[in-house]
Amino acid sequence: MSAPDFWVLLGTDYCGKSSVLAELAARTGPVQPMSYDPALLPGDYGALAALPNALVAARAGRHSPEYVMALLNVAVAYLWDRVATAPPGRTPLLDSYYYKILVKCRLLGLTGGPWQDHWRSLPRPAGVIFLDVPPGTAWLRSGGGALLNAMEHYGPTAGEESFTRFQRDLRTGLLDEVRGLRVEHVPAGQGIAATADHVLRAMKE
Repeated sequence: MSAPDFWVLLGTDYCGKSSVLAELAARTGPVQPMSYDPALLPGDYGALAALPNALVAARAGRHSPEYVMALLNVAVAYLWDRVATAPPGRTPLLDSYYYKILVKCRLLGLTGGPWQDHWRSLPRPAGVIFLDVPPGTAWLRSGGGALLNAMEHYGPTAGEESFTRFQRDLRTGLLDEVRGLRVEHVPAGQGIAATADHVLRAMKE
């Protein structure tokens, strides 16, 4: 597969990726944000909007790991479909790419099928922008756990300890997956507009 020049916006849960991507999407500039977040999906990709609910059911044990991973591959395939239709002169900025999906599957014991090998065979980005956020801040953004889904914490019940431990392991796993790539860290606490500006500067440099 021939890969265009693209970047990845990466981070743990509730790091602010969706807000930054929405901010960039509202601007007319050199970056084309691409996300499988339901709030950011184009109208003709409505089938992906049902993915979060399907994954919650899958993690509840009603589906096999192979089925869960096949669902997750739809999100990865969607990103490539969007990259292929990116407007000329705009650099795609992909939400998480396959990295977050792959690491979460590993942490939650979801294995089987060809998916992990397939994801790792995909083209590598020109660089990664990593949004850093402390687990305590992420916990507050999750409404003290009220907004969590089953793929954002360890165990059957969401709690601050299981969430914090999962997020720390997730961060370690993500950085391990992108080792060898150019990674630019963007600290928390700048505000959405300032963070978006930081992302643009990092991509330009």
